Parts: sequence; structure tokens; C-alpha cells
Amino acid sequence: MDGQELQKIARDHTEELPGTDQEHRFDPDWELHKVGGKVFMLMTDMPGRPVVILKADPDDATALRQKYADITPGHHMNKRHWITMEGGDTIDDKLVKELVTDSYRLVVGGLPKSKQPVDPDTHNRHA
Repeated sequence: MDGQELQKIARDHTEELPGTDQEHRFDPDWELHKVGGKVFMLMTDMPGRPVVILKADPDDATALRQKYADITPGHHMNKRHWITMEGGDTIDDKLVKELVTDSYRLVVGGLPKSKQPVDPDTHNRHA
């Protein structure tokens, strides 16, 4: 999968998640996806490489970076809690959607209960 396709799949999937907002930052060109006012996904183009940056559980982030060559520490983010995905042979649409959902759920879980659009413990759990 190339980087453009990666970003399209991630962007399209966020539209299916309750309570999300999208914001553009043009200097540099950043696309932010938020829930409850908190960022759960960022997209930008690193030189020649469209990327998606997602929040991840620290243990999961380490395992993902070890398993997938196309997942690296979060670009311009806390390297322990964020990952960067770029297009490549190790990434498929199912993985992109799972990681976007996981990031969304992590951020929702940190919101006050009254602002949570879904139950983060049960929403869209994958096996």
C-alpha cells in the first residue's frame, strides 16, 4: 500500500467513529483528527512520504515497531505513546483501521465520562 492510500483509508475510517472532528494546520501541512477536543490521529507528508501518526499503548507501540518495518516511533510526538505508519508492504487496510480505532479508544478513555461518545472498553474491539 502506498502512503496516499494509507492516509485515505485512515481518513475514511475516522468518519465512521462517533464524535470525531477534523482540523487542518497548514504551516506545516498537518491534518488533525480529534475526539472530545483531543488529538488521536495526525497526518502529514514527511519528505516524499505521506504518514499517519497514532496514539498507542506503550507496550503495543513497542511490539508494533518490532513486528512491522513500516511502523516507527511517533514523528514529533512522545515516542513511547505514539507511532508513525507509512505506506509499505507490511501495512494493510485491516491493520490501519485497527490502529486508528485503538488510538481513538485510548483518547476517548482519557476523556471525562460525560464527554465520551462511546464506551472505550467495548467500542469496536477487534479480536
